[in-house]
Amino acid sequence: MNVVGWIWAVTLAVLGALLLFDLIVVARRPHEPTMREASLWVVFYVAIAIAFGLGVLAFSGGEYAGQFYTGWLTEYSLSIDNLFVFVIIMARFGVPRQYQQKILLIGIVLALVMRGAFIAAGSAAINRFSWVFYLFSLFLIYTAVRLALHRDGDEEYKENPVIRWSRRVLPMTRDYEGPQLLSRRAGKVMLTPMVVVLIAIGTTDLIFALDSIPAIFGLTKEPYLVFTANVFALMGLRQLYFLIGGLLDRLVYLSIGLSIVLGFIGVKLFLEALADNHVPLSHHGRPVEWAPHIGIDISLGVIVGTLAITTIASLIKSRHDDQANRDRESNGEPESADVP
Repeated sequence: MNVVGWIWAVTLAVLGALLLFDLIVVARRPHEPTMREASLWVVFYVAIAIAFGLGVLAFSGGEYAGQFYTGWLTEYSLSIDNLFVFVIIMARFGVPRQYQQKILLIGIVLALVMRGAFIAAGSAAINRFSWVFYLFSLFLIYTAVRLALHRDGDEEYKENPVIRWSRRVLPMTRDYEGPQLLSRRAGKVMLTPMVVVLIAIGTTDLIFALDSIPAIFGLTKEPYLVFTANVFALMGLRQLYFLIGGLLDRLVYLSIGLSIVLGFIGVKLFLEALADNHVPLSHHGRPVEWAPHIGIDISLGVIVGTLAITTIASLIKSRHDDQANRDRESNGEPESADVP
């Protein structure tokens, strides 16, 4: 896929303008968006992602369009998983609802910067070292197993060493000062707890970037598609947070679905690494002829099917649990505390 410099420039300018507009809207009027406002923004961002994919289809063909859509859907799903942690962080630090938009938007900007750096580093490493594919595939398989085994581990947020250090060292007020990051007390400039929340969001973004970038490189090796799929997956995440905040608790099997997706991509990437092998320690540095190629159409089908099944199963499970709890309440029994 030959993407000339001016296409990169136009893409960056348009996406930057959208992000800047979003930032201006939040800065001028911090508020909790209504369901209608959040829905319209989410539909808008999904629509421009679909339109972008159609543009790729028109100018570069179905193979690259399929790579974009598969990568975007995977990254979007991982971003929704990101929202689980964001909800916990906001609750843990008691961020007022009307100020959460600012935190989310800054967190998204940080995520874009981090992922941009990882994409550049990943592309350079892939072009220079063929064994990087083996590392990516093994890391994805490890992440999939960890996610499947510890899918309930995010219920209690634990502060990392960076947050504990910032609480101990940085001059900080006890209370929030609206959406402000700085406050002046007795002639001394101090930080507000908003800074700690941003540190928590930023470190979380870093951890999720380590998972998401290898995942999309397992679906496409084109830096332009990797970058745009990540940007479109993150844009609109702020509004999606308010739109499905209550629904997140019902997606009880999402982690299982994501673990299957990551595991599938990890295996796919490992097979591709074998088919294009140049590592002396494996098969004497020669490509492995019998390694099957998993096309992007199969990948798209597996990812869409897995996410659809886990979403439907989650909603059925949640509805069943709600009905069981209502039955217990009607019989005077305590509500079930089981967590699926």
